[in-house]
Amino acid sequence: MRWVAAVLGLVLVAALAAAQEGPAPLVPAGTGALPRVAGSALQQMPVAAFAPAPAPKPKTRADVARFRARVEATLSEAGADKGYWGVLVADAVTGETLYALNPRRYFVPASNTKLFTTALALATLGPGYRFRTTIETRGALDRSGRLLGDLVLVGRGDPNLSNRKFPLGKEVERDGLPEKIVAELADAVVSRGIKQIDGDIVADDSYFEYDRYPSGWALEDTAWRDGAPVSAIAVNDNAFDIQLRPAEREGEPAWYAIEPWVDAYRVQNEIITGPTGSERKLGLRREPGSLLIRVWGTTPLNAGAQSLTVAVEDPAEQAAHLLKRLLEARGVRIYGAGRARHTPDASPGAATVLAEHTSVPLSDAVRVINKISQNLHAELLLRAAAREKTSTPGMEAALKFAQEFFESAGIEGGDANFTDGSGLSRRNLVTPQAVVRLLQYVAAQPWAEVYRSTLPVAGEDGTLADRMKNTSAAGRIQAKTGSLEHVNALGGYATTAHDAKLVFSIFGNNHTLRGRAATSVVDAICVAMVEELGAPARRAARRAKKK
Repeated sequence: MRWVAAVLGLVLVAALAAAQEGPAPLVPAGTGALPRVAGSALQQMPVAAFAPAPAPKPKTRADVARFRARVEATLSEAGADKGYWGVLVADAVTGETLYALNPRRYFVPASNTKLFTTALALATLGPGYRFRTTIETRGALDRSGRLLGDLVLVGRGDPNLSNRKFPLGKEVERDGLPEKIVAELADAVVSRGIKQIDGDIVADDSYFEYDRYPSGWALEDTAWRDGAPVSAIAVNDNAFDIQLRPAEREGEPAWYAIEPWVDAYRVQNEIITGPTGSERKLGLRREPGSLLIRVWGTTPLNAGAQSLTVAVEDPAEQAAHLLKRLLEARGVRIYGAGRARHTPDASPGAATVLAEHTSVPLSDAVRVINKISQNLHAELLLRAAAREKTSTPGMEAALKFAQEFFESAGIEGGDANFTDGSGLSRRNLVTPQAVVRLLQYVAAQPWAEVYRSTLPVAGEDGTLADRMKNTSAAGRIQAKTGSLEHVNALGGYATTAHDAKLVFSIFGNNHTLRGRAATSVVDAICVAMVEELGAPARRAARRAKKK
């Protein structure tokens, strides 16, 4: 083997000689070629023999290390340890990723979906956009005040045909009766001199395709306000209250009333007044397509009033009956019926507008959606944005339009997958990276502050009013919540105790935690984020500037 050693020695001598002659020519990056030096044997040696030493790993920032340790400790606690978690935190100024746990994995986002829907609406419609709701007719009005034809209420997706007060404060306030806006439209019709209507009272919601429930909604959700059917006419959030109160004596059926008025619904009341101090237990069920609502349970003798909010079955039909009733109460004689129209009117001739309601600006509507997590309103905004820009009324077209927008906003294809606009669907799948990129996109838009102001503030308002109170995160987190069974989410903006600006997304799926036990995990991560994550470089620069 001495000859092998001799050959290697000669090769090394040749290499040294070549090195002394001058530097080898640079190799274009990525070619994988070796530099040409003297001696063909050297050219055949493995690349690894001449690979540079690996660069030292960048030192982890101390604040990030502390945050990481606290996150790991929180997620290892009982209950959270069996769940599936995703966390992504980025510097809002530099875009640097500070912490990432499963950033490219899919999670059911629940109401974090509304972050995407409201951004889409503000970007495509603008903060000042307003919805129009009109009362129209193709019939003739004679001199005696007789309308020869139908009177038609035409909806275009206004989410706030109710008595909700604006601007929205820390609490939702009401002004007048729930049917207030429809009553004002009825007044306007009467002011036009109409005293008799020979046709029907029609509520036309064909501005959107008649597709009341998005894919992925649970059947049990559709009886309640949170699962109210989607319609271009949405009076009082397409819902009504069954107001309950205990009877005067134990053992008697509880008292109930329906507010506002709804046509044809019946209540099967099986709620019994229980002993003073007993536990209140209430249940409600309405079968799909049924107008019978069964309520059962017990309410203590000393209990205050309680409301169960129920979704209507056909919002347009209910709106038609309501308008008919309001007109009749104002002395208008109506010979036709109240009915819904779910497909566009093919009748010839242009319609005459008799009355019109213009909504509050879109910015106010978005505030309601994000602060109190209003599902129906988010669904309406998704469809309205697509309808305005594509003139297509269907949900399939709306989802396609939304997907194209998200990709244009820098969200990688496949990172955000939606079947609805509210997050009630369990078929939605989103990555933490998609949430953070959306929020980064929003931050660069002229309406960024409008959007941010619609998000709940920790410990102060909206769905975060009772979370993170009396912690360092109170007032420093502006974020959208999300919750379904086995699902929790929070995504938004943070200002740390060290004045660092952050963008973040937190998801928890497949856990069995409920209520406070679930949200406390997310909140603990937020508190750690606010307390630990700073911006050392910026603090040092400020100190140097002061000197």
